[in-house]
Amino acid sequence: MGGQSSKKSGETGTPPVLQINPNLPYTAELSSYEAACRLDPDLQSFDTTLQARTNRVINSLAVGVEVRSLSFNSLKEVTGCLLEMNQEVVKIILDCKKDIWKNQELFELVEDYFENSLQTLDFCTALEKCLNRARDGQLILHVALQQFEEEDADGKKYVRTLEELRSFKTAGEPFTKEFFQIFQSVYKQQVLMLEKLHLRKSKIDKKLRHVKVWRKVSSIIFAAAFAAILICSVVAAAMAAPPVAAALAAATSIPVGSMGKWFDSLWRDYEVALKGQKEVISSMQVGTYVAIMDLDSIRVLVDRLEIQIDSLSQSVDFALRDEKAVKFGIEDIRKKLGVFMKSIEDLGEQADKCSRDIRRARTVVLQRIIKNPN
Repeated sequence: MGGQSSKKSGETGTPPVLQINPNLPYTAELSSYEAACRLDPDLQSFDTTLQARTNRVINSLAVGVEVRSLSFNSLKEVTGCLLEMNQEVVKIILDCKKDIWKNQELFELVEDYFENSLQTLDFCTALEKCLNRARDGQLILHVALQQFEEEDADGKKYVRTLEELRSFKTAGEPFTKEFFQIFQSVYKQQVLMLEKLHLRKSKIDKKLRHVKVWRKVSSIIFAAAFAAILICSVVAAAMAAPPVAAALAAATSIPVGSMGKWFDSLWRDYEVALKGQKEVISSMQVGTYVAIMDLDSIRVLVDRLEIQIDSLSQSVDFALRDEKAVKFGIEDIRKKLGVFMKSIEDLGEQADKCSRDIRRARTVVLQRIIKNPN
């Protein structure tokens, strides 16, 4: 508010200049407010309006002081100015209103995250069951190879060899339709979760960018309160009635600077709370992204293993045609079995990695929540 609130005293017929005491306890806050005005066009506009209204009221009161009385119009000017300033402050606060402390959306996201992670762990359990069936098929083929070696060396018919090969066919596909349904459901949930987290994080980033608005609001409220106190002090001096003057002048003792510090503390706490929420969301984002990458890798390995199982099944079908085809079929199975075993091992390791990653991510998210309880 620039250090003065009336026209220059050098102008003819104007009241004397009203100087602000530089020793006031909130001089530092006024300096901070003036600096904020220089940086913010909206704050400059508010300050211009505020100065004009305050000067108008004080000039009106100054005329009343000259005749040692206050007119009805002067008092009307005072109340009208205070009302206008309050409405201006309310308007800006409503424009900048934010739901600072309620985190229901974040709480629901955290619940969804942990529920999704549990379902993904259940999927890993289902995958392990499928892998066990694949390992059983691998063992059956190993036995078939051993039986073939024994029966071929003895010149016997391949009765037990064919029996093992039929057992492999009877066992069927290790990856059931239900398994793929679970995979699709879990994968879809993880992708949707990542989208929700991205949207929520974008909102928080937007709120963090708007934290400076709270600085503006704090400055506006401080300036409006200062102007109101200034007017009250002038009214007190003009009224001349000691009891009334004492009551109104007491308004000047209000610690406006403390109020400014309180607002400053409020938006700072708000910023800290938002950053805490962002940490939690970022942790969930990382965990969800890693889970999706693990699921992608699992799907690739499952597809590869399915192709190999289908190829082995074709070799088994060929070996089951007749006794002459057994040798060719078994030789083909022998060539493919090593790759099949390696694929089972790779998929098992990826399933273990997925489980470890999920549990680790859950732990990190819990640590973030404990660190930022709000």
